Amino acid sequence: MRGEFKVPGGKLATIEIEYCDGFITKASLSGDFFLEPDEALSRINEAIVGLPITAKVTEIAQAITSNLHRDDTLVGFTAKDIGFAVRRALGASTSWHDHVFTLIQDQPRSPAMHMALDQVYAEALSQGTRGPTLRFWDWACPAVVIGSFQSLSNEVDQETAHSHGITIVRRISGGGAMFIEPGNTITYSLVVPGSLVDGLSFEESYEFLDTWILNALNTLGIDATYKPLNDITSPVGKIAGAAQKRLHDGTVLHHVTMAYDIDADKMGQVLRIGREKLSDKGIASANKRVDPLKSQTNMERHEIVDSFIDSFSTQYTLVMGSVSCEEEAAAQALVESKFGTTAWLGRIP
Repeated sequence: MRGEFKVPGGKLATIEIEYCDGFITKASLSGDFFLEPDEALSRINEAIVGLPITAKVTEIAQAITSNLHRDDTLVGFTAKDIGFAVRRALGASTSWHDHVFTLIQDQPRSPAMHMALDQVYAEALSQGTRGPTLRFWDWACPAVVIGSFQSLSNEVDQETAHSHGITIVRRISGGGAMFIEPGNTITYSLVVPGSLVDGLSFEESYEFLDTWILNALNTLGIDATYKPLNDITSPVGKIAGAAQKRLHDGTVLHHVTMAYDIDADKMGQVLRIGREKLSDKGIASANKRVDPLKSQTNMERHEIVDSFIDSFSTQYTLVMGSVSCEEEAAAQALVESKFGTTAWLGRIP
């Protein structure tokens, strides 16, 4: 069995393995990496032999590291990267290229409906009724979307929000509050199987799932970088924030909100961003934290979205899709039973 792992910005590690009765019996590593001395290659292969086929990436990496000598040097790859290759050889881990992604460019909908559709798509992938999905959508009205574990009263000035006609909803993922305005926001969700992030920590999976959009932003001339835990930034300000929800089987819902344009004063009135949250930003005002894509690109919103989709499709397999009647009905049922209720919104008052 053969598995490959291309290190981001590094080299390719390829592993061929054989196994019997649940244990690896043979391992042969190759690739365009650098390794000194030559004997270190045998030590790596020997470390993999005897491991159970259920070994996780960290366990494989630890076995390799323990078997290496002090002067053994790996250049362009790490023991953990070999672990990813082994997991792919065993069929436990997958790459982007192993999947066909369905693109949905959704119509404007209510904030509660969008929250519900995210859950519907994640559960559909978990149940095997849909494959991985990339969904871009528009908003039917302005909104504030708070994280699953945030306090409603601590995060949002509800009276001011209502005076501006802003709907408040709670999503199923963690993270912070997002200020949304139709036409001024670019939002998408990526629903992927757990095998795609196999071996990655929760924190590492954020950067991994954001890599494609960073490439897309770089193509537009934006010096975009990932900032742990869940931000995408540029030298002039924050561009986007991401949030994740993992289902019991490992399915990942990864959604991102980007500012195309923004009414920073209104955002400051509606969101209660405390001093503690701003303390590590080195700035005194929340209004200076975000720099929208409009000012950085001088492009229309739809042009930016189209360029994102083009960038994804040139890297991976993407086919067109749409929201089915059954999925829309399931989402509407969730709005009525969960996302549109005061009980869900105020579950943490």
